[in-house]
Amino acid sequence: MALFSNLSERLAHIFSKLSKRGKLTALEIKEAMREVRVALLEADVNYLVAKNFIAKITEKALGNEVLQSLTPSQQVIKIVNEEMVELLGSTNSKLKVSSKPPTVILLCGLQGAGKTTMCGKLGAYLKKIGKKPLLVACDIYRPAAINQLQVIGKQTNIEVLERGMQNPVKTAKQAIEHALKQGLDTVLIDTAGRLHINDELMKELEQIKKEIKPTEILLVVDAMTGQDAVTVAEAFNNKLDITGVILSKLDGDTRGGAALTIKSVINKPIKFSGIGEKLGDIEPFYPERIASRILGMGDVLTLIEKAQDAVTDEEAREIEKSLRENSFTFEDYLKQIDNLKKMGNVKDIMQMLPSNISSKLKGFDVDENEIKKNKAIIQSMTIKERRHPEIIKGSHRQRIAKGSGTTIQDVNSLIKKFEQSKEMMKQFKNKRGAFKF
Repeated sequence: MALFSNLSERLAHIFSKLSKRGKLTALEIKEAMREVRVALLEADVNYLVAKNFIAKITEKALGNEVLQSLTPSQQVIKIVNEEMVELLGSTNSKLKVSSKPPTVILLCGLQGAGKTTMCGKLGAYLKKIGKKPLLVACDIYRPAAINQLQVIGKQTNIEVLERGMQNPVKTAKQAIEHALKQGLDTVLIDTAGRLHINDELMKELEQIKKEIKPTEILLVVDAMTGQDAVTVAEAFNNKLDITGVILSKLDGDTRGGAALTIKSVINKPIKFSGIGEKLGDIEPFYPERIASRILGMGDVLTLIEKAQDAVTDEEAREIEKSLRENSFTFEDYLKQIDNLKKMGNVKDIMQMLPSNISSKLKGFDVDENEIKKNKAIIQSMTIKERRHPEIIKGSHRQRIAKGSGTTIQDVNSLIKKFEQSKEMMKQFKNKRGAFKF
């Protein structure tokens, strides 16, 4: 399921009704806001947070600027967007860096929240941006926790320090000394979790905090647990005074309540989110981008960043030239399917497109079997057909289907998706300098 898809669909329906009414009355705005509140509550947003959120929007929406506007529905959506960004934390909150290396990041959370995996993901992210991280195994209670971190360390090529069943406080202190000697600038400490919050867990974390004085204390919470995640965040914050939150499993079947509530309840920022199972599936949390996705406005900036990771500069220039000269071919198309797969789940990528674009591309998806089938179809085309798809008519399609061991319907489907892909890429041409999609 795509990020906040149910909430996004509900809000889109509410705003589409507003847009059809032209001028809005105070009664119509209040009725729409009641529907928005219900949608938020169904998304597992805290009742008081939802109530205050709607009160702020309603007050602004009932002003003369909206009621007398020529585009009142757009003004209301603009207000909702601004307030949602505020609710999510206003701006991206970057990790603090210690003035005296190493920067020490303490990760905490309950068992099952994905803390150990997130420790590795954060290490991989920091390594990617030029840091030299060290992973530290301080969870000596959960079976295989140390081994899990070691496996992650091998996969990311990041050193893991472990001292077996030694006291975690002592291990954490030794890890900082080791980092100093080895010239490692960031220490990520994976602490023990419990199935529930208890005094034993908190005392150990408080002792580690007291001894190592971490630069950051990041709480990993499972976004799929909704309001329970907020309750957990409150408890950890009261004891440890955390500096930020990482939402794991934000790509799962999550209604959005935790993301939309945590900042308001504990006044601590969400710094990162886990968006998949792979070790590279972690993103800095940008409130304005998340709000934009929820409201169907897309998230072009994140999409461009993902594309920049997947496509080399040379490939980008070739694509740009093809589109500029209107010479985008089936060979180009196959290259882009491979690049698209590198960027992650296609459905999630579609959600980053504005709704007016993504609605035109419904049904566009990619899997391994389909790629193999598409390659067979393209390889059954003549060179002229590959380079000039517009010449492919009925008799050509029949020959191509027979030669590739597919059906005419398969050929038609590929040609349709080729045109959709071409259209999608045109939407991002010249968005930010060179074409990077």
